[in-house]
Amino acid sequence: MAVAPLLSAAASTPRPFASGKTAVIIPFENHSSAPGLAWIAEAFPEIVEERLSSPSLYVLSRDDRLRAYDQMGIPADLNPSRATIYRMAEQMGVDYVVLGHYTFDGRTFTATAQLLDMNRQRLSAQVHESGPLVQLVDIETLIAWDLLRIVRPEFPITREGFRLSAKPVRLDALESYVRGIIATRPPDKRERFQQAVRLTPDYSKALLALGEIYYAERQYDQAISTLNKIARTDPLACQAKFLLGLSAYFRGDYTRATDAFEFVASQLPLTEVGNNLGVLAARQSDARALGYFQKAVQADPADADYRFNLGLAYYRSGNLMEATRQMKEALNLRPSDLEARSFLDTVSPQANRVLQPGASQFVIGAPLERIKRNYDESSFRQVVFEMEAKAEQSLSTDPRAHSEFHVKRAEELLAQGFVIEAERELREALALDKEDAAAHAGLAEALECKQDLIGARAEAELALHLENSVTALLVLTRINLKESKTEAAAESVRRALQLEPANPSALALEQSTRAKLAEKAQPMSNR
Repeated sequence: MAVAPLLSAAASTPRPFASGKTAVIIPFENHSSAPGLAWIAEAFPEIVEERLSSPSLYVLSRDDRLRAYDQMGIPADLNPSRATIYRMAEQMGVDYVVLGHYTFDGRTFTATAQLLDMNRQRLSAQVHESGPLVQLVDIETLIAWDLLRIVRPEFPITREGFRLSAKPVRLDALESYVRGIIATRPPDKRERFQQAVRLTPDYSKALLALGEIYYAERQYDQAISTLNKIARTDPLACQAKFLLGLSAYFRGDYTRATDAFEFVASQLPLTEVGNNLGVLAARQSDARALGYFQKAVQADPADADYRFNLGLAYYRSGNLMEATRQMKEALNLRPSDLEARSFLDTVSPQANRVLQPGASQFVIGAPLERIKRNYDESSFRQVVFEMEAKAEQSLSTDPRAHSEFHVKRAEELLAQGFVIEAERELREALALDKEDAAAHAGLAEALECKQDLIGARAEAELALHLENSVTALLVLTRINLKESKTEAAAESVRRALQLEPANPSALALEQSTRAKLAEKAQPMSNR
């Protein structure tokens, strides 16, 4: 089939959405003759990726796209042809490709986008959004909503609701950040990222990018200070903490480095992170180093560095025979490793000796364990995403069970503080079953965390309309207390305790409500 006719064909009637899909967003083409707007091409992937990502749609990052470009020999700043994009998407194995362009006539900015369905080999009809240039972020957000409606015609969130629920981004901060990622000189990148952070101090993408610049320049104190500003609940937290851990390690702050890597390990069980925890344990003569390195080799026996580290750990524990075996394995995997060969030559003659643990750890010339300086979070998350998609697929014939799957996952996310991700899961649940009271109650809790008290109250009341819910009643209690509706708060917490008399949150709220009522009952003269 010819590529050109394939990419010009309009999509036919939308089919039901299947979970577990992947997408990549190509920078939009600049069709405007107005100067100074080229940066917007890369702004679209940045914003649309954030808005499109959901439990059912995994959107590949800019780094993923650039790796694909590099493998095909495409310069990062080139606008590839549709035929090239199609071949690249085939190579990446994605389900959808987002294509688009934009124009500006001096007054109105207009964006146009299409969705290429790789499985059906069809382009969707075009979607358009326009407005003043200062509303660029809203326009990009609404483009994402339009695309979601193509993928999922039953998408439950209204256009305005979707726009309002999106995390706000200052346009000038976005411009500074995007100009930073497309700059080619490190000093230019640093200046742009610093400007973005000055404009929006909690702009996590800019903080991470700036932290990466400082780390590359070996300005470890600045890197630690910058990366530490990214909240642990932020989607970029694992990347930030991994880099912070490396910065602290090279700074010699092993306690802070361990804390950072332990956080990443609690979120992502990556072999590289476990290895680094082993390196830090070894630096502090912690016997747990051996266990970390054993697990790393079990997870990836073909990594020469893991074998090398395990060999050193056995050496330091006095097991010279096993140390020799692991060093030989490391050399088999990487014959050019001179450090491993030199150490093996030192250890081999002693292989049949048994030393006391720790007796050999101060041998002059013994090498140091090797730390991993990068890790592939994207690939890991994609594997997890695909596994969860398969689990969801088995529930596809039972909407209620499928909805409960998302609610349970949302509860876990909320418990860890991942509010945005939890909200996405709960909206997925409600798209499957609009009468799931637990999903409405959970969404009320998530919206309350975002300080959307109007939305939280509405969802809590919807949940209670369907069935009695302690979660919904406690949300209403907290909202009523914040709004000084003390009697209403007392009533909702009373109902919650009738359902669960020993609920600790309800008991604490009951005490707060009683205190507020007592304060309200005091005569004005006594206040």
